[in-house]
Amino acid sequence: KAMFIKDTDSAYKIMEVSPSATNDEIKKAYRELAKKYHPDKVSHLGEDVKKAAEEKFTKLNAAYEAIKQERGMK
Repeated sequence: KAMFIKDTDSAYKIMEVSPSATNDEIKKAYRELAKKYHPDKVSHLGEDVKKAAEEKFTKLNAAYEAIKQERGMK
């Protein structure tokens, strides 16, 4: 289920980028964070870590979608 982020400032914080970042910088940050927090990447570390990664990954996806929508990115 997707989480709606009303405040794009918080989306930038979740993505660990500045609002002045370029679209390419945002895409790069998303790819790096998605690799880091993808649940499949941490599944061997235990259920607690996997659950935390899933939550972070869900927030990351919602933040990326909010920023893309705000900027008109594809």
